[in-house]
Amino acid sequence: MPANVRQQVNGKTSQPRTTTTGRTSPTSQTLKDRKQGVNAANQQVTPADTTDPGPVSDEEIIREGAERAQRREQQEKRQRTFGYSLFNDPAMERTFEPNLNIATPRNYVVGPGDQLNIQMYGYSEIDFSQTVSSEGNVYFGQSTGVGPVSVAGLTIEQAKARIIGRLTKRFAGLRSSAYGPQNTFLEVSLGGTIRSIRVTVTGDAVRPGTYTLSSLATVMNAIYQAGGPNDIGSYRRVQLIRNNKVAATLDLYDYLLSGIQRNDLRLQDNDNIRFTTFLEKVEITGTVKRANIFEMLPGETLDRLLFYAGGFAAQAYKNRLKVTRLTDREVKVIDVTTPEFKTFEIQDGDLVTVSRLLERFENQITIEGAVFRPGQYSLDKNRTLKELITNAEGLKGDAFTGRITIVRTREDLAIENLSVNLANILAGNEPDVPLQREDQVIVPSRFDQVEQATISVQGEVNAPETDIPYIANMTLNDVLLRTGGLKESAAASMVEVVRRKKDADPRSPTAQIAETFRFNVDRDLSIGADANKNFILQPFDQIIVRRSPNYAIQTYAYVAGEVIMPGSYPIRSKDQKVSDLVTQAGGLTSQAYVEGATLVRPVKLSADELKRKQKAIEEVADNTTKTIVETEVVTPNVAEAIGINLKKILAKPGSSEDILLQEGDTLRIPKLLETVRIQGEVQLPNTVKFREGETFQDYISQTGGFTSKSQRRRAFIIYANGSVDRTRKFMFFNVYPRVEPGSEIVIPKRATSPLTAQQILSSTVGIAGSLLTLVTTLILLTRVSN
Repeated sequence: MPANVRQQVNGKTSQPRTTTTGRTSPTSQTLKDRKQGVNAANQQVTPADTTDPGPVSDEEIIREGAERAQRREQQEKRQRTFGYSLFNDPAMERTFEPNLNIATPRNYVVGPGDQLNIQMYGYSEIDFSQTVSSEGNVYFGQSTGVGPVSVAGLTIEQAKARIIGRLTKRFAGLRSSAYGPQNTFLEVSLGGTIRSIRVTVTGDAVRPGTYTLSSLATVMNAIYQAGGPNDIGSYRRVQLIRNNKVAATLDLYDYLLSGIQRNDLRLQDNDNIRFTTFLEKVEITGTVKRANIFEMLPGETLDRLLFYAGGFAAQAYKNRLKVTRLTDREVKVIDVTTPEFKTFEIQDGDLVTVSRLLERFENQITIEGAVFRPGQYSLDKNRTLKELITNAEGLKGDAFTGRITIVRTREDLAIENLSVNLANILAGNEPDVPLQREDQVIVPSRFDQVEQATISVQGEVNAPETDIPYIANMTLNDVLLRTGGLKESAAASMVEVVRRKKDADPRSPTAQIAETFRFNVDRDLSIGADANKNFILQPFDQIIVRRSPNYAIQTYAYVAGEVIMPGSYPIRSKDQKVSDLVTQAGGLTSQAYVEGATLVRPVKLSADELKRKQKAIEEVADNTTKTIVETEVVTPNVAEAIGINLKKILAKPGSSEDILLQEGDTLRIPKLLETVRIQGEVQLPNTVKFREGETFQDYISQTGGFTSKSQRRRAFIIYANGSVDRTRKFMFFNVYPRVEPGSEIVIPKRATSPLTAQQILSSTVGIAGSLLTLVTTLILLTRVSN
């Protein structure tokens, strides 16, 4: 079988067909490229060769790139062609398959291989169903006395009539006669097996060749199988050639635009479908509903092209279209107005451009500000300023009519400002102002001309507010009520109103610049003195509610560890101390280790304090050149351990050792400790049991002793209560601190740094000089003795 023949079973080809989906919007191109695209032949893209082509020259790379760009451009042109998606959308594939489940068409032409259901019923009932022979005959057996009946080339109706005519000789009841009325009937229809036919597609098709189709297939089924027209094929003149004559001509635009399948005849064996070459192609771009390349028939006008494009879009400028036409020598532009749309004939290669409307209103004016209905209005019914004010439902009560503004756009698009006295116009003292398109009328409000007045409330109120809008006749009681009333901590007898002075003498050094009013406000927000009962506030008054000097929020301190009743306890007086807290907790237990007691105090720093502290540390670090300053990260909330001597505090309550309590203080009294921890530069850092009477050196011995890098003179002890004691020097001896339960012995490491070359040279010179001096001295002594 030839390579271009596609075998089809039940309307489906046995070879896959490459399709592309979607429609690509038009792209800009030169006039030369557009003319080439309109008249170019079909370009078939071959698969890339997978064999190694060897070295590739620069010319070949450039040529291949140009070819790929040309193929891509041609593909884009195909996608812009109207009707391309009809034959390149996989979703449309089943649309063009013949329906095999329909009733037998009366005009179906019978041929060899068709299965005919021939049913006789009535007085005589016989099933003559059979397949038409290769000679085109059907047979009814010897008992009927009817020979072969030729049905090939006949329609179903014609075949039925011929069969009845032949069977009437044997079955007289098939027709009314002198013997009686008709009492036997015959039905002829197609059976389950539909024969196949061969159809040839020629001309400018995407895949010309011979196709095997179902005998129920129509011209559209074959067109789809052939992929439709190629780049130069016509959508408007597809011919069905039968018996060497043009039996029908299809215009695919009828189906694409209206859904009508005119001249879509049923195919017969050996039919030929020929795709002719297009005569004219025109591209339309811009604001139309379908911006594509359309095929036009000779004599069709611009009005018809607009119909193919779906008409203008809503934003299109419809009064004038621009047509770019290719002449024999150059290019020209033609302006076509609306009356010429029906008479202006389109030519091959024309480019029709539809512009957009201008972003400008031809009769719009705007009013805004102190009117009841601001917005856009038509100039046609608002020719003057007074008419516009009336149609905007008039002015609001706050309108400032002494001077309104009209912002006008002149013909040269410059903006100018017109000031109008609206009060005089409304009173008839000045003539009305005629308006122009795009005028913007602004009616200001009197409130826009004054500073927005506010009232400020701060201090001991439930909802302090600094920007309360001022209202005329607003009283002190009204504002206090708005802020939620007074807090419990408020000093109700010291509510102050601070008022600015507007007439201060600028030449007086002692001029009063503010005035203060003080009120005694009850808890129900009533003012005690009758004269001030309804004190009226003025704009920008500031109300200050101070805190009562004898009001204090209850604070607590905490006790944890070895006391009778650990927990939180109130600080009952300002002079309450640590000893009082121990007493409140019921005293110490028998397991309490008094020497290890610590006091933890929370420290809260404000943002300003944090900033100043960090700045001070940075300044110290910058000024330090020979030492390193290491500090902790500064945080707003930190708990600090305060070293206390609880043993002395309890021995003498109220003494200088007894610290005053603050809110959040926590007194921690540990259980009796029995260990000592040794770490740092010792042979084996360890934690050992505390033994009464053992010295510092005894505990060091239990870890194996000092190392070669131990800095004994810097050794120190951290006690259980957080205090620290260091090693002291007495003459040539180290006096180590005493060891207590829970202590931590720390032996620092000696810091050694390598000598520089200069230091080594200096030491060598010094030693050599000393040796030389010693030798010289010995020689002199020897001579003196001699």
